[in-house]
Amino acid sequence: MKKIEEIDILELIPQRPPFVMVDCLLHCDRKLTSGSLKIRSDNLFVENGVFSEVGIIESVTQTCAARMGYFNQLQQEESGDNGGKIKLGFIGAVKDLVIEKCPKVDDELRVNIDVLYEVFTFLLVQAQVNVGDEAVASCEMRISITDIDSQ
Repeated sequence: MKKIEEIDILELIPQRPPFVMVDCLLHCDRKLTSGSLKIRSDNLFVENGVFSEVGIIESVTQTCAARMGYFNQLQQEESGDNGGKIKLGFIGAVKDLVIEKCPKVDDELRVNIDVLYEVFTFLLVQAQVNVGDEAVASCEMRISITDIDSQ
């Protein structure tokens, strides 16, 4: 498997431009995952130079999707199946959402995902979104992973 920083994010997530809200994975293991997104002026969720709350939530969701895609690729390599299919996941619930402030153009988001539990096709995560050392958002998210391939 390639080093994590060498993986094209589009290999890991089902979303396609212009709806991509994560640039790369920075770290990924069974418990913790980190991704980043540089806020650009042409981002769909930027208005008047500010990245919206919906964009923040989507960035969290896509970081979770990248985690699932990463482990899906590992499983495919181990089994010798190089089909490249990405499983789809759906948000079941967002709980305790706190948005301290919305980032601005040229800010770089760091999305940190802590897996609280993973049982069968259900995932419960705690997400923390930072710009530099400043926390801008946090939430708990429940995700259901399907057997449906995105391709």
